[in-house]
Amino acid sequence: MTRVLKLGGPLTLETPDIEKTFSAFLAGDHKAREAAAKAIQERFGFTPAVIEAKDNATRAAAIKGAREIGFAIVAMTLTLAAVYAPLAFATGRTGRLFIEFALTLAGAVLVSGFVALTLTPMMCSVLLKHQTRHSRLYNVIESGLVGMTNGYRRALSATLRRRWAVVASWAVVAVLGGVLFMALRSELAPSEDRGVVFGIVSAPQGSTPQYTSDMLKPIEELYAKIPEAAAYTAFSGFPTVVDGNAILRLKPWEDRARTQRQIADELRPQMMSIPGALAFPISPPSLGQSFRSQPVEYVIMSQVPYAELARIVDRFVDEARKFPGVQNLQTDLRLNTPEVRVQINRDKLSDVAVNVDTVGRTLETMLGGRQVTRFKRDGEQYDVMVQVAPYDRSTPADIRDIYVRGRGGEMVQLANLVDVKEGVAPQSLNHFNRLRAVKVTGTLAPGYSIDEALQAMDAAAKVALPATAQTDLDGQSREFRASGSEIYFTFVLALAFIYLVLSAQFESFVHPLVIMLSVPLSMTGALLALWFTGGTLNIYSQVGLVTLVGLITKHGILIVEFANQLRAKGEQLVDAVVDSATLRLRPILMTTGAMVLGALPLALAHGAGAESRTQIGWVIVGGMSFGTLLTLFVVPVAYTLLARRAHVEAHGLESLPPDVALPNPGQAD
Repeated sequence: MTRVLKLGGPLTLETPDIEKTFSAFLAGDHKAREAAAKAIQERFGFTPAVIEAKDNATRAAAIKGAREIGFAIVAMTLTLAAVYAPLAFATGRTGRLFIEFALTLAGAVLVSGFVALTLTPMMCSVLLKHQTRHSRLYNVIESGLVGMTNGYRRALSATLRRRWAVVASWAVVAVLGGVLFMALRSELAPSEDRGVVFGIVSAPQGSTPQYTSDMLKPIEELYAKIPEAAAYTAFSGFPTVVDGNAILRLKPWEDRARTQRQIADELRPQMMSIPGALAFPISPPSLGQSFRSQPVEYVIMSQVPYAELARIVDRFVDEARKFPGVQNLQTDLRLNTPEVRVQINRDKLSDVAVNVDTVGRTLETMLGGRQVTRFKRDGEQYDVMVQVAPYDRSTPADIRDIYVRGRGGEMVQLANLVDVKEGVAPQSLNHFNRLRAVKVTGTLAPGYSIDEALQAMDAAAKVALPATAQTDLDGQSREFRASGSEIYFTFVLALAFIYLVLSAQFESFVHPLVIMLSVPLSMTGALLALWFTGGTLNIYSQVGLVTLVGLITKHGILIVEFANQLRAKGEQLVDAVVDSATLRLRPILMTTGAMVLGALPLALAHGAGAESRTQIGWVIVGGMSFGTLLTLFVVPVAYTLLARRAHVEAHGLESLPPDVALPNPGQAD
């Protein structure tokens, strides 16, 4: 077929006859242009002024191309910015982690949209030249792309004849995504290899500092046998006398074959077998919490006395230990701190005319020490403390040998006035939300997540705790629940923002719905990628899912917007959506390829800290690949079903001339 080139006015030329001459005229310098113009004038009888119309055609093509996709660019830019907007307003640790991420990407997207509408068309008009001959490699690739386009057109046409089968497939994929969401393990953040292992030691209550220090020596011996060990140290007395800590610092990542987690798993049974104390290794939290902060921190609250609360907590701990995913369960309520109770006989005090406060001050002075005065010597000031000698206050019975002054100045022995009893008391009287509280802490067994552990703790609470008891979370457990609910709210808010932005852009409530039907497809692809790679639902993968919402909707915007343009020019519904999807196939695949290749280094990253980066990478790779494949069929089908009577406008775009037919994607230009 011979194409006709309109140069302006009534003059027309057959393209094959002057194509080569046109190319020489446009590509050369000033002298070459003059020579080419002269040659054309001698051969065809045209003036150079007519030839100049070809030069202006490049600019017109750039302007027309920018107009054709301008609406789609604006819609995609605003959609991506709307996705990141809720992240910028997130609170807590999620907000602190991702506010810079959200603002940076939102700013970059807005700038890129401006560049795409201004700089890019201008550069195309200047740099791009019409090529009449191509290399063999280009022809091979082009033929492959043309074949793919033709195959897609045929597949899409066949799919549109079985639309309800596509709807059913979409529902199956969406349900599969929901199943994967429930099946995947959840955690606050993946455990990162930070090159350090902490050993936690808890000696029995009442242990001396020396005893606790002796319990650290076997752990140091274990550390010395680790080939990846770079240095280690141990110290006792923090946070209490019976607590100890042993820190193992590993060699750099490139100098060792095992990860931090593998080394900790090797040390765990060896440390737990040390007699005389509870010892276990932990990996430091990934988000900057205290190194002694444990994943499970479950709080039990009640108004009953601490002795009764201790019995309730013991039943709860016994029930919770049935779950193998939680190890090293401990409570901060320890009723084994020795104490001495002094019971005063008020009748006997009255007989000898001794006040209760006199007895109290005497015990305070003799046992605890009291400053009574100061004196100076050689320019130095010293405090004078009154206290019984250590050998006279070494046992509770020594209290009976203390005297107080009674009636007439007589000294009365306390043995005649008080009863001394020994007992135990809580180490500390903890409260939570103004109630007496006990915190139950524990670590996770290999292969279990914090979500599974907390579900097991909730189940144990229903069985073992009375109805008057209340439960809550603290530490990492509290952050996990809070961040999870916050990120889900952010996800829903991002969907709402996108829908409202697209509704305003398209002036329709139907077209945004068609576009957003691709979101469940991409979510399923992302969750499948996490499933096959052993990933989890954590704060990083969840942010990746939010980002994926904005990325996947770009494909639907391209298809729906161009279909609206074609319908505004008079095409039928099915023909418009088929032409739109076919003509936008290459841009969609190019966009997907760029995003997947850009995220692939994140997904394949290794080394220290790679555990967090891989989560985001696999979410984008899986979601974009799987979501794009299905979007190419689901969006056109949904458009024919939902947008049948939707109002369509050309959005101010110029209509094609009536004598120019739509190009066939299967044919080269």
